[in-house]
Amino acid sequence: MPLVRTLGRAASQLLQSSGCVCGVPIVPIRCIGVSPRQVASDASFHSVTFSESDHPRVLITGGLGQLGVGLAKLLRKRFGKNNVILSDIRKPADNVFYSGPFIFADILDYKNLREIVVNNRITWLFHYSALLSAVGEANVPLARAVNITGLHNVLDIAAEHNLRLFVPSTIGAFGPTSPRDPTPDLCIQRPRTIYGVSKVHAELMGEYYHYRYGLDFRCLRYPGIISADSQPGGGTTDYAVQIFHDAIKTGKFKCYLKPDTRLPMMYIDDCLKATLEVMEAPAESLTMRTYNINAMSFSPEELAQEVQKYVPELQVTYSVDQVKQAIADSWPMNFDDSNARRDWGWKHEYDLPELVTTMFSYLGSDSRIAQAN
Repeated sequence: MPLVRTLGRAASQLLQSSGCVCGVPIVPIRCIGVSPRQVASDASFHSVTFSESDHPRVLITGGLGQLGVGLAKLLRKRFGKNNVILSDIRKPADNVFYSGPFIFADILDYKNLREIVVNNRITWLFHYSALLSAVGEANVPLARAVNITGLHNVLDIAAEHNLRLFVPSTIGAFGPTSPRDPTPDLCIQRPRTIYGVSKVHAELMGEYYHYRYGLDFRCLRYPGIISADSQPGGGTTDYAVQIFHDAIKTGKFKCYLKPDTRLPMMYIDDCLKATLEVMEAPAESLTMRTYNINAMSFSPEELAQEVQKYVPELQVTYSVDQVKQAIADSWPMNFDDSNARRDWGWKHEYDLPELVTTMFSYLGSDSRIAQAN
């Protein structure tokens, strides 16, 4: 900052030449970058310079969910265990706690979150803290606080400390008036859940902070994510996980969606790979800040037919849940992710046959699957 140093020297010379003997020290001048939130007058700053060869220092909020734990494992392999900090407000399982750094972080506590970023020299932040659709509808005030107020805290801290920020979005950010097959990156959204509304808000606020404050904000709209590591939680797309558990345990599966209900889906390894790839993509290659990503689209009937190749005796029945069916009918049937494939080379690895094979290999074989093979 040549101008600041020049002014400092000029002030010092002026005081010395005027014969000032009052003993008032010359206070070094520090320039603070533009931040959307007022910086406290007694704030303590510690400046650290990172070269391009240095690994990022990563913080993951809401990290005890399905995606956070998997992402931490992937990033620790890439950047080193101690460079990736997992955080949440819940107590982690022993295997998670001892697998790498874990700290308590409440995204509604702005001061504490800011201290974590400063004290740990964070450069990348993955913001996974959110109340999902079903829980959010049951407690809208809490969802509004966590999903919107918490997001504002993260945006302000990321802008102030020049972080690279990732916030996931969802197929739930679209609504019944959105084009469904395919759904492009830019179109009318108008979701009808607090979760979807908060994700549209996150997309727009992140883009605004990028253009207004220069924040390096990056966002992916995830399709339904399928993983063998987590139990189905009753969500609209969770039937695609439940069918594997039921096929192995009982050989009977009751689906709560119509057999021809088509939704975009993705295996978790592809989801985590896409997340890392978009964060590592050169900023100049990104033509937008929020991208659709997709791997496959299928219906319950198509998934059941693929599962029956492994468990031929699987009995499938349909008992439609009208609430979940209405949500599914308002969501995209197929994501257009051509911009992600063009801009930063996104390419999925798992199609439906590979997904089914992988799920069964992780969930284990019993006599029915052994006989089928």
